[in-house]
Amino acid sequence: MGAVKQRKKYETPRYPWRKDLLDVELKLIGTYGLRNKHELWRHHSTLSKYREMARKILAKPPEQREKSEKEFLGKLYNLGMVSETATLDDVLDLSIEDILERRLQTQVLRLGLALSPQQARQLIVHGHVSVGGRRIFSPSYVVSKSDEGRIKFASTSALSKSDHPTRKAITTPVKAKKETEEGQLLEAEGSEENE
Repeated sequence: MGAVKQRKKYETPRYPWRKDLLDVELKLIGTYGLRNKHELWRHHSTLSKYREMARKILAKPPEQREKSEKEFLGKLYNLGMVSETATLDDVLDLSIEDILERRLQTQVLRLGLALSPQQARQLIVHGHVSVGGRRIFSPSYVVSKSDEGRIKFASTSALSKSDHPTRKAITTPVKAKKETEEGQLLEAEGSEENE
């Protein structure tokens, strides 16, 4: 019996060689540390699915629509894509950045567990990051609202020890950045008082 061929999990852009689209894609890939365009296209396909579902729910009669709308918005709220008071119009307004911000790779960077998106990706792929005590090896894992505060270095990772050289290298620039920002804030407040 032959190997099963995996289905493509994304749609390619209709006009892949338009310069403006290429520039936007390259910027997103750099900002979020994506491996290639296929990763970006996969998230675009997810966004398209959400929008399509919202349009289908909007087309339903009001009595059928209420339950579907509540379940769908509840799911997206749990994923951190929309606010608690969101409507289906908010789902139609979602951008690719809203989805990319929910990736584990981005969350690790935002929490200061890595210095760059590339380092965040490497830490995840090598099994140094856990979510709720479970090691995750996929940088594109979507972090739910309930898991936001449960991202940390895995207990089995050498990085879980605060005296690890890589960990020190990560925390030192983060502290320095905070101190610089606080110093600038105090300077700004001081100059306002002098006026």
